[in-house]
Amino acid sequence: MSTAQETVEYAPEQPSRLAWAEHAPEVYKAMIRLDAAAAKGLDPKLYELVKIRASQLNHCAFCLDMHTKDALAAGESVERIVQLGAWEESRHFYTDKELAAIELTEAITVLTDGFVPDEVYEKAAKRFEEAELAQLIAAITVINAWNRFGVSTRMVPGHYQPGQYR
Repeated sequence: MSTAQETVEYAPEQPSRLAWAEHAPEVYKAMIRLDAAAAKGLDPKLYELVKIRASQLNHCAFCLDMHTKDALAAGESVERIVQLGAWEESRHFYTDKELAAIELTEAITVLTDGFVPDEVYEKAAKRFEEAELAQLIAAITVINAWNRFGVSTRMVPGHYQPGQYR
């Protein structure tokens, strides 16, 4: 057994399918404004946890790269980011408010399971003031839109620096 770290060779980077922001700049600018508006009044760490969880569910590698880096820059712990994919088994890492937001994120993101269940919504409504809940729902909706751009155009992860697109 070797204790030396192996060098891993990665496949050459493939470009994104489409530089959508260049070809639809008004849409991109509107998304940036919408994202900023959705973030207002939300705790930055909670906001990034929601973005990470939705991006995990949507398999958006670019957004996962971006939002894990932004979460770390906002002071989030590596441990909580790593455990997010198994939050139901790792509930002790998160507050009740964060758990309600994560569960709501899943319900809104995975709409193929049907409507957002009343119990999930009610749990979030108990932990968030109405204005904050509206912002949270907006944030979840916006990251899902970003994920659709990232996944459909196969945006390439690995080069993002925290705060790069703000």
